[in-house]
Amino acid sequence: MEKSSISGRIWVLSDDKNRLIEDIDTDQIYHNALLHITEISQMGQYALGNLEGWKDFSKKARPGDIIVAGRNFGAGSSRQHAVGCFISLKIGLILAPSFGAIYFRNAVNSGFPVLRCHVLDDLVAKKALETGDEIKVNFRSGEGLNVTRNTQFKAEPMSAVQLDIYGADGLFNYGKRINKG
Repeated sequence: MEKSSISGRIWVLSDDKNRLIEDIDTDQIYHNALLHITEISQMGQYALGNLEGWKDFSKKARPGDIIVAGRNFGAGSSRQHAVGCFISLKIGLILAPSFGAIYFRNAVNSGFPVLRCHVLDDLVAKKALETGDEIKVNFRSGEGLNVTRNTQFKAEPMSAVQLDIYGADGLFNYGKRINKG
């Protein structure tokens, strides 16, 4: 069965002025002092542990939760741990207006869903998306619905290849599937 949508509770990574935090780099997502940890199952407890105001995120997050972040999420180095920590927590999706290029590619290759959504700044400023709201996002169409507030929004849909990699749970599994054909 193809996985083409998700529903979950959101975490809006915003500052004290209700603005999305921009340029969250991989060191804020997963501190470089912890790179010796190589088991994905151990990484989740450190997610966002170096981002001021969000250091306790891993204690509050639940499987299926969705992160809403500002522009250039995952900027910086190419560390895979910054994706692995969210996989460990079973985060369902990250929505941001843009991503660091390497972060985006690492997420896609890992089969971890990330979508660009250019209207997030306005939605957060207007309080049309707030932490705790339940949303539903269709990966194929990009259509989003804030179930809590009954408001719609649009994200960029996953490309066909991104959907295939996500459906296969990562690039390696996807490669195995296409090599069998």
